[in-house]
Amino acid sequence: MTTVEVFADITCPFTHVGLKRVADHAPTADIIVRAWPLEWVNGQGLDVDAVAVKARTLHDQLGIDEFTGLRTDRWPATTIPALELAAAAYAQDAATGLAVSLALRTALFEDGRDISDPAVLAEIARDHGVTAGDMRAAVEADYADGRERGVSGSPHFWVGDDDYFCPALDIGHDAENHLTARFDEDGLARFFERIDR
Repeated sequence: MTTVEVFADITCPFTHVGLKRVADHAPTADIIVRAWPLEWVNGQGLDVDAVAVKARTLHDQLGIDEFTGLRTDRWPATTIPALELAAAAYAQDAATGLAVSLALRTALFEDGRDISDPAVLAEIARDHGVTAGDMRAAVEADYADGRERGVSGSPHFWVGDDDYFCPALDIGHDAENHLTARFDEDGLARFFERIDR
């Protein structure tokens, strides 16, 4: 089975869309979601108002409903405990790790839940049979590995030595510097061809 690695932040709206699309269409691959906390990359977490603008653009231009629950008043203060939970899930097996990674993003963007709330994380862990523990070292190791590889943003996918930045989406800006987005069917097809090779 092919292994797909993706370095990703939980609060990134592009990851929420792109990761779901890859997971839905690549069932024969082990998808390992590695921690790429933008609060460490940028020295601060993503601004919720800026994320809300991007989410509205994705909703409007892609015709999707993946952000209906986004709540600016329930934005996480940090993603590190959630990334630790995902790492604990991957310590069990790849399928559980992916399920928890997707569940965390669904909780944030679709259910309006604060994924820095210990009670929310405990519920997700319980729902997936995960015993949470101190996985800070695993998150730090992912971040260090991502920096070593030259990860350029979230989500950055790797299949072996080949890398693809957000293969499911074509993200750009128009003449007025407004965000533009479309599904990149050709890019995604090339990505899946690489997985199936």
